[in-house]
Amino acid sequence: MDEKVLIEVIAQAIQDKKGKGVVSLDLTGMDGAICSHFVVCNADSTTQVAAIADSVEEAVFQRLGEWPWRVEGKQTGLWVAMDYIDVVVHIFQTELRDYYKLEELWADAPMVEYNDEE
Repeated sequence: MDEKVLIEVIAQAIQDKKGKGVVSLDLTGMDGAICSHFVVCNADSTTQVAAIADSVEEAVFQRLGEWPWRVEGKQTGLWVAMDYIDVVVHIFQTELRDYYKLEELWADAPMVEYNDEE
């Protein structure tokens, strides 16, 4: 599966549900990376976090015929991680994203920002 296309489908699905601060981090060649890309976003409520996760799952399946290998955190809606093997999606409730600062942990990784207004 083409990672660039997967990331674009994921980013669009997040934006369709008004996810905020959508970025992708290219972790290719980085020490300790468990995948080649992270896609990160946040939402203001647990309901919206769950809705974004559902939107990503549906969009990727409809466009690319793929289901995530694993999904964690949907029960609480505070931080959902969706594993598409080479791409891992992190959907945070806003306060948790601010707390964990995932982008700062991977500050050396090239980052692409997706405009919230698109």
